[in-house]
Amino acid sequence: MKKIIALILTLACALTLGACSSNTDSKSDDKTLTVSCTLSPHCQILEFTKDIFEKDYGLTLEIIELDDYYIFNKALDAGEVDANYFQHVPFFDGEVAANGYNISNVAGIHIEPFGFYSKTIASVDAIPDGAEVILSNSVADHGRILAILEKAGLITLAADVDRQNATVEDIVANPKNLTFTEVKPEMLTTVFEQGEGDLVAINGNYAISAGLNPVEDTVILEQADSTNPYVNIVACQKGHEKDAKIVALVEVLKSEAVKNYISETWSDGSVIPAE
Repeated sequence: MKKIIALILTLACALTLGACSSNTDSKSDDKTLTVSCTLSPHCQILEFTKDIFEKDYGLTLEIIELDDYYIFNKALDAGEVDANYFQHVPFFDGEVAANGYNISNVAGIHIEPFGFYSKTIASVDAIPDGAEVILSNSVADHGRILAILEKAGLITLAADVDRQNATVEDIVANPKNLTFTEVKPEMLTTVFEQGEGDLVAINGNYAISAGLNPVEDTVILEQADSTNPYVNIVACQKGHEKDAKIVALVEVLKSEAVKNYISETWSDGSVIPAE
């Protein structure tokens, strides 16, 4: 992959998605597999697989680390990378619906339980009246966050609402008068460290990257298993699902070696392999 891709993704795309060029074709090199990802756990998992790709498939894995959720699928749709690995299914579905991206969900790889963190609150019982909850401005996360709060007994959502797509407007009971403030996903750990808000709902990958332990450090932790709809997936361009490189990527990430690596590296349950 040409150097211009890294420059576009890290500089130009950070300023405007419209500046991204699609002139460079990352698929021109059949021996190089380019995958964009967030640092932890996605890039960390991919780093583990480099030797497997080289020894078993004759492929060089090129990993591109990004931290802005809204660059990934734009770059993939433009053909700047072969695949990405960073998002759960509702986010993917929302991005495709909103932007018309010609990309495919290829396979579910792992799950990261979502957690609520606080500098001042140690338990659900200690949450004060009028507590401020800071959450991601990614609408795809809202239903998940609200469903966790509902399961914890803090709110009630309308009975006829799909929990996966619920919004704050769907709250019908809020006995603690919780308020909600939205920030960019990549800012969640920053506002937590600065002590802003009473509860901060942080995506698993950002929590891990910030040195937080979702199992030990949360006030509320999502209950996660392999049936969780928020499984993190690999995506590629439509029409390339059967490409040898994409097939190899899925085979490796769903292999027992990678499942064991995930289970052993995150033995606290903060990341679990999907079935």
